[in-house]
Amino acid sequence: MLLQLTISNFAIVSFLELDLRPGMTSITGETGAGKSIAIDALALALGERADADSVRPGADKADISARFRIDKLPRVKAWLSEQELDEQGECILRRTLSREGRSRGYINGTPVPLSQLKALGALLINIHGQHAHQALQKSDYQRGLLDAYAGHHQLMLQVSKKYQQWRLLSNERKQLQSEQAQWQAQRQLLEYQVAELDELALAEDEFPTLEAEHKRLANGAELLNDCQLALNVLADGEETNALQLLRQGLKVLIELNQMDNRLGPVQEMIESSLIQLEEGHGELSRYLDRLELDPERLHEVEARLGKVMELARKHHVQPVTLHDFHQEIKVRLAEMDHNDSRLQELDDEVEQTKEQFLQAAERLSQSRQRYAESLNQQITQSLHQLSMEHGRLEITVTADNGAGYSPLGIDRVEFLVSTNPGQPMSPLAKVASGGELSRISLAIQVITAQKVETPTLIFDEVDVGVSGPTAAVVGKLLRQLGDSTQVLVITHLPQVAGNGHQHYFVSKDSADNDTQTRMQELDEHSRLQELARLLGGNKITSNTLANARELLIN
Repeated sequence: MLLQLTISNFAIVSFLELDLRPGMTSITGETGAGKSIAIDALALALGERADADSVRPGADKADISARFRIDKLPRVKAWLSEQELDEQGECILRRTLSREGRSRGYINGTPVPLSQLKALGALLINIHGQHAHQALQKSDYQRGLLDAYAGHHQLMLQVSKKYQQWRLLSNERKQLQSEQAQWQAQRQLLEYQVAELDELALAEDEFPTLEAEHKRLANGAELLNDCQLALNVLADGEETNALQLLRQGLKVLIELNQMDNRLGPVQEMIESSLIQLEEGHGELSRYLDRLELDPERLHEVEARLGKVMELARKHHVQPVTLHDFHQEIKVRLAEMDHNDSRLQELDDEVEQTKEQFLQAAERLSQSRQRYAESLNQQITQSLHQLSMEHGRLEITVTADNGAGYSPLGIDRVEFLVSTNPGQPMSPLAKVASGGELSRISLAIQVITAQKVETPTLIFDEVDVGVSGPTAAVVGKLLRQLGDSTQVLVITHLPQVAGNGHQHYFVSKDSADNDTQTRMQELDEHSRLQELARLLGGNKITSNTLANARELLIN
């Protein structure tokens, strides 16, 4: 429940702090005093849209805080826990608004986006405005009232989940069907390309290997001749060769080193060179022994290289990347095959999830019909109490066609009403009398509010168009509602205000070009004076005081 509302520099409020209690709180005041300002400020703290003009003239910013007790509100505590926002039995919502239009929201001191303020606010307070009957004429709003009254939260979660699964799979199927139409034109080409490249069967890194082998085979004769020449120069030449000369030089160095041992390192280097020359000569000899001309293999390599080059040009890729291109189009063709198979699976899955959605929606529909019957009786009875002796309300729940399927189910909910004997049931939107529409709206709001889990209900002049004995019934209904939940009622009717468990008076003071709105709680004597004012105007007589005493319910 709402424990405290603190308002600073909002509209014509400089500072206002309200301490609120359980039960029904009546709020009255003179015309133009700003009875709804506190509710407007509270709405900002609950995440409603802000207007920079709401900042009090001369102030830099408006600041509104609302403190709630939540120890008996498991849904609120669970929400705070999910959002990782601290909760210790109380919760504070705060909103600031600068003159430049910058707005900030806080929950328990933590900055949060306004969407979170709004989500939490919807769990804490339900505001019924004086123009609620306008929204009440819309089918979606009527359905929302019925679902709130019936407590369909879990059922609607199931319906919404099944609907989202169905739509997600349907969209996937639609996307694949669209892509499949485009793929059909590509499939034959891809199948031909893959078959052609499969036949070539080019291995990874085969092209560079083929190029190297071709270069060796094509230059075989030159390799034979030049290798033999190199062997002759190194060691095989009969007249002179490098190995012979190096040995002669080493022999001289060995003799010189005996005369001057400083030549020892030079001798070691020449000995090492001699060893490397002998090893190199051996390796080159063995290479030459293995080297032979192979015209047939050269022809095979040239033919395969030619095929690779031909297909690379055909597919507009480099020969070295032809293998990768082959793998890529194989993957694309495999994806097409997979998508064909996925489409067949989706046909079954879409039908299955649609059936699951319809089953969940049917359970919701049946529950709506049951609660609609109960609500029909209660609201009709309430209309009779509100001086509409022949009034009847009927809530119809009809399954819409496939185009009407939504996360909210398959139903179209419509409130039908008849206000006179013999008058057919007609949509609520077509009720001619504004006064009748106000009373019907009030009856619906009061009855449905009894079942809504929101711990605090605010009725902002919903009794407009009601007077006399009917107003007394309205007051009684609201007080009964206040016995089970916190109710704030802004009213101009003494018959309603007298039913409050407590009573606040709103006044407006103007002095020195400055206007202030104030709210003060009234004691019993002050309440009698205020009820008498509401009954007879500013001139209070013994008769109006006596009437006021009759209206005041302690």
